[in-house]
Amino acid sequence: MTETPHTPPGIPPTEAPETRPATPPIETPKALPSTTPPRKGFLRSLIFRPFTVRSAILWLAIGVALVWSLAALTLVAARWIDPPTTAVQFERRLQAWMHNKPYRDRRQFVPLRQISPDLQHAVIAAEDARFYQHHGFDWRQIQIDAQDDMEGARVRGASTLTQQLVKNLFFGTGRSILRKGAEATLVPVAEFVLGKQRILELYLNVVEWGPGIYGAESASRAWYGTSARNIDREQGARLAAILPAPLRRRPQRMNHYSALILDRMDQMGW
Repeated sequence: MTETPHTPPGIPPTEAPETRPATPPIETPKALPSTTPPRKGFLRSLIFRPFTVRSAILWLAIGVALVWSLAALTLVAARWIDPPTTAVQFERRLQAWMHNKPYRDRRQFVPLRQISPDLQHAVIAAEDARFYQHHGFDWRQIQIDAQDDMEGARVRGASTLTQQLVKNLFFGTGRSILRKGAEATLVPVAEFVLGKQRILELYLNVVEWGPGIYGAESASRAWYGTSARNIDREQGARLAAILPAPLRRRPQRMNHYSALILDRMDQMGW
């Protein structure tokens, strides 16, 4: 039994101290998660982004830019390094393999000084008479051909030696608007980094001159049994005459066209 404390008479009873409820601790508000996504690098976002038409177009553009850059660097290197092969040579080798036919190419790169000036002049007169006047595109000949085409006349073609060189190196013998467009972007690069003499030297050494025959030295030996330095005006004109269709034409049959080329050479002072 609990005893109640006794309070003497005349003294008011002592009140028990008031008990206050404990103050709850103040909680620190938690930081809300950031709604801004972490920044990613361009390449990482490009690789891991969902595949869409837009990303496909972007990848295609990047691929085209890389291929173009590689071709441009190849032209820069060609200023000092002779190309080991060309797209035309690869195409002919592939065609022979697909048709299960034997293939042997003859090519020998020689400096321009070892190619007869008569052969050089015949090729320029036949393929690009204004070679030393234009900067990769013969706009005058393009206008003439366009007018002849509108009138239904036979068009000779306005492709310059620079355009033909770019086509031989990178595009082969195929024809398409896309190829022409890509070729047109590389022609100024070739003109700028190579110069006229190197362009002529490369062209004369890589152009197709018959089945498996590439370059002036191989053509001279294959068709006339002599070196390119010994080709005379008549032989040079006949060799130049087969360039538009080297797999079908033969120098011995080019009487009419070679005569026209000789006339052009005379008009140009050669």
